[in-house]
Amino acid sequence: MKVPANLKYTESHEWIRTEADGTLTVGITDHAQEALGDLVFIELPQVGRAVKAGEAIAVVESVKAASDIYAPVAGEVIAVNAEVTQAPEKVNADAYEHWFYKLKPANASDAGKFLDAAAYTKAVGDA
Repeated sequence: MKVPANLKYTESHEWIRTEADGTLTVGITDHAQEALGDLVFIELPQVGRAVKAGEAIAVVESVKAASDIYAPVAGEVIAVNAEVTQAPEKVNADAYEHWFYKLKPANASDAGKFLDAAAYTKAVGDA
């Protein structure tokens, strides 16, 4: 299981990269894509959608199951990665290379509450 040290994580298996402009780029972790198996469908939120922290805003479906993707913080969706909806298998190939959406946080300080790589690894039991 890959857990890049330069990213932050949620207990619901999203990774978060804080960009220079304060926006957040969000995808699912390597652990999540492994647990789901071969992804066959990804539904992303609409650009401009206001979201609450913890709200289910996207869906991934695999040959095994469907799973919600949650907003790590409250804010507004400012971009989505259509490439992953057209080729969901790319997320299986490299979960950290293929982001799902970008979020402008309502409160920049909310980004400080995410797990670092060591804490996420411990949370999923692969410490």
